[in-house]
Amino acid sequence: MSQALKVGDVVEVLNAEEILATLDEKGELDSLPFMPEMLRFCGQRLTVHKVANKLCDTITGTGLRRMEDAVHLSAARCDGSAHGGCQTACVLYWKTSWLKRVDGPPTPEPARSERPLLPILEVNTRREPGPEGEERFRCQATELLRAAPERLPFRDLGQYVTDIRVGNAGVGSTLRTLFFGLFNRYQRLSRKFPRWLRIKGGLAWGFVQPGPHTGPAPTGTTDLQPGELVRIKSKDEIVATLTTKGFNRGLGFEEDMARSCGRTARVTGRVERCIDEKTGQMLEMKNPCIVLDGIICDGVYKSNCPRAFIPFWREIWLERINEPR
Repeated sequence: MSQALKVGDVVEVLNAEEILATLDEKGELDSLPFMPEMLRFCGQRLTVHKVANKLCDTITGTGLRRMEDAVHLSAARCDGSAHGGCQTACVLYWKTSWLKRVDGPPTPEPARSERPLLPILEVNTRREPGPEGEERFRCQATELLRAAPERLPFRDLGQYVTDIRVGNAGVGSTLRTLFFGLFNRYQRLSRKFPRWLRIKGGLAWGFVQPGPHTGPAPTGTTDLQPGELVRIKSKDEIVATLTTKGFNRGLGFEEDMARSCGRTARVTGRVERCIDEKTGQMLEMKNPCIVLDGIICDGVYKSNCPRAFIPFWREIWLERINEPR
């Protein structure tokens, strides 16, 4: 049952038995897993936050991929409860066949999980063990290249028409993201040109330079806790903590994150565990990362990608500030 949904539509998530009827033996529909973490939303009315018509390939780095018949719902992120406590908080993908459009307001709280589906779904949250017997997981994020196998080139103008039509982005923001895309393509080409033809050394828009450190990057631990108020340091201050490859102890600082420099936000959590999308292994962080309330990737530099990642921040990139009176 495919239906054309738009941003702002109110939908009701089907019950567990109805969703089970759409899944294959792997617990998937069109290669997209339905995960145990999604059960708590069954029977609830939620609002379409974005139409998931495309996504960034964060596994192989091939750019955008086309997704069919899927949406993201407001306040519906994975809590990792069936995947070893993963704290990435990925936005969930909902096939339109798992939803029905309804009239009326959304319901405020998720329902309790419906147990009959759990045994089937829990089996499918694991892959075969790794080479050394390590536990490996399987989730929507690890399977996205199977669920969205078709590459979506930047020059495919139909994707931007769809963005505007379904409400993912307005005309102004779409023109802006097209400008950034064209500019970045020129920048990549300009690296083959004489230096005087390059703009800021051929860097992508956002102009995040590599850092100065050839050895280990500096650390900074301030024991930030949920609820505390912080200021994101300036781009120059953060770049000063990066290696020449642009990382701080394995964590990159990207152009999307630089857009938030100078903002204040509350700490929502300390991230210590996350699943590696490429391997399915659980990564244990020696130095926890910080996630901030309201700070997400809005896809401005990535062709309006609606995936809405929550960036991870090093504590050395943040400054604790006093509560305003």
